[in-house]
Amino acid sequence: MEKIESFRINHLNLFSGLYVSRKDKRDGVTVTTFDLRITAPNREPVIDMPALHTIEHLGATFLRSTEERDSIVYFGPMGCRTGCYLVVFGDLRSEDIFPLVCDMCDFILNYEGEIPGATPVECGNYSEQNLNMAKYYIKNYKESLIKNRRFTYPE
Repeated sequence: MEKIESFRINHLNLFSGLYVSRKDKRDGVTVTTFDLRITAPNREPVIDMPALHTIEHLGATFLRSTEERDSIVYFGPMGCRTGCYLVVFGDLRSEDIFPLVCDMCDFILNYEGEIPGATPVECGNYSEQNLNMAKYYIKNYKESLIKNRRFTYPE
């Protein structure tokens, strides 16, 4: 069985950043998957589930409320809990969505109130949320993005 592309990335060299994970093309349409690597794999603790769940709810709500909403295919957590995937229509580079991701971070950092979609009717695990910890991770992520601008996977 062939090893999938994401397992070919040396996670020992991977830091927090905004990376193009893959581009898929079919019938003239390109879909770009971005790796929003919030923590450094195998160097920092993984994101705790309640915080990651809150990042998912707030990030998806923000992205699907922007002018770019028709380009957003998916936003959700990685199984390894070190970040999220953002899937977007278009043949894009990390630099193309950097402002949108920074705006999403600002939305999460400034958010107050009930978490959108966090009711028993709307979510299968509605009570597992942690806004304060979500803000902690996103604050660190945004600071790293702005300072380091890591847009290319390391060798």
